[in-house]
Amino acid sequence: MRRVASTVSLLFLATQLIFAQEDPHAHHQGPVGWVPREILEKPVTLREGIGKLNDVATTSSKDAQAFYNQGVAYLHSYVWIEAARSFNQALKADPDLAMAHVGLSYAYSGLEDTAAARAALLRAESLKSRVSPRERHRIEIRAKQLEAIAEPENISRLIEYRKAIDAALALWPEDAELWLLRGNAEEPRPGGRGQRGGAATIAFYEMAFKYVPDHFAAHHYLTHTYETIGLIDKALKHGEVFARLAPMVPHAQHMYGHDLRRVGRIEEAIKRFEETRRLEEAYFEMEKIRPEMDWHYAHNLSLLATAYQYEGRMMEAEKLLRQMFALPKATAYFELWGKELPEFLLGRGRSEDSLSAAREMMKSKWPAVRSVGHTLAGTALLVMKDAAAARVELDQSEKEIGSISGNEALNVTPQTVKPYASALRGDILLRSGQPEEGARLLREVQAQIRAVPGPDAWIQALFRLEYIARAAREAGNWELAEYTAKQMLDHDPSYAGTHYALALVAEQKGDVNTARSEFANAVKLWSKADGDLPEQRNAKAKLR
Repeated sequence: MRRVASTVSLLFLATQLIFAQEDPHAHHQGPVGWVPREILEKPVTLREGIGKLNDVATTSSKDAQAFYNQGVAYLHSYVWIEAARSFNQALKADPDLAMAHVGLSYAYSGLEDTAAARAALLRAESLKSRVSPRERHRIEIRAKQLEAIAEPENISRLIEYRKAIDAALALWPEDAELWLLRGNAEEPRPGGRGQRGGAATIAFYEMAFKYVPDHFAAHHYLTHTYETIGLIDKALKHGEVFARLAPMVPHAQHMYGHDLRRVGRIEEAIKRFEETRRLEEAYFEMEKIRPEMDWHYAHNLSLLATAYQYEGRMMEAEKLLRQMFALPKATAYFELWGKELPEFLLGRGRSEDSLSAAREMMKSKWPAVRSVGHTLAGTALLVMKDAAAARVELDQSEKEIGSISGNEALNVTPQTVKPYASALRGDILLRSGQPEEGARLLREVQAQIRAVPGPDAWIQALFRLEYIARAAREAGNWELAEYTAKQMLDHDPSYAGTHYALALVAEQKGDVNTARSEFANAVKLWSKADGDLPEQRNAKAKLR
């Protein structure tokens, strides 16, 4: 018996050594992604209002099952910190709960820590002999996904991942969680988690409803899917249900705001973004967590700020954009959100302030952020009549693009930032004696930025179209100004700036009636704007 016990002890120690070698964060040596491990292991209570589900796991502990369910619910809403805390709480109740380790693996991927995600899966695999066949399939599915994530350009890995889910569904077709996973897996990249789905993902999420009617996560993923394919009315429908079923999840309120804005219900959208901010800041205060730990906080500040900007509430917009700009960012993808401040300042005619913010971006450790910083600096310099300095910034931007790795966090690739360089090149040509080539390039940029799916890209494209229209007018290229104003109309007919751009074009063409009508539309839509908004003052003056 002593020999058996000794052998078991040695095997246990060997297993721990393997984990320590595989996991660079073992024994509390460092953070997971950008979050200190002690935050992810803080005790947590059971919460209400986050969406309900029951993903049965092998455990005799009711507490372990409850906290595991809570962790899965948080995963479905991208609340990575609370998901990890819930899974760790489940493991305190039952250290052998293999599925909690699987859950941690997903949460750690959400925090962009591949090594920690693999180490958590290793722990789950060490417990495979103690779980049900269904759970063994789930562990295998996660292993296939991590293999595919490690080789994102190897399509065969992605196919193997999908086949693993299909094999499990053949055995347990009534499992809603498997249908949700299958919808995620249908996305173009193996790390898909419901944000980039196309038409092919819809059927999988609809199948989840067959077995769990009104599954909150299926509504969440369908909201993203319908946004991506441009069916905003359907996205709005699912977003409303997601917000109702998960009222205490900031992302749920935020998602509904996405689509309220897209259908012209901007005041309702602002209320949702404001409620999201209130929920997040109350959470930070209660849990003593710094705002930069939660990726979603800066994201919501961005959408709230641009919603204020949309209404002409520029003072409120700038305050939030500066707050967002000052927050530490953990990845290149997140830090790129900071570009909205120099873009905003350019739009307000504050070139020197914009140049200062762009130069802050140029100090980033990520080449993608530096590249965009150079283009925005170049744009500011061009507006300040320094074309030579603008060309230098363009050259620096293009050099940085060559340093961007295609596998950076959240898929920041050269293609992500090339439109910025192209826009600066087109602007330089437009203002320096080559208007036809500049206009051609800027038309291409407009097509590129409008083609990017998602609500963030949609509002950013609108404001970038507005800048191009202004640049065209300043360069005296009224043909491009008219083309761009019509692009704005097609992109969003509810925006006051759209009608202001159309009015200026009509005025230049001598079309007095159209100009008056469009100026009136702009004034009406800017009804909540700052009293000193120059565009609104000018529109009112034209009407007088």
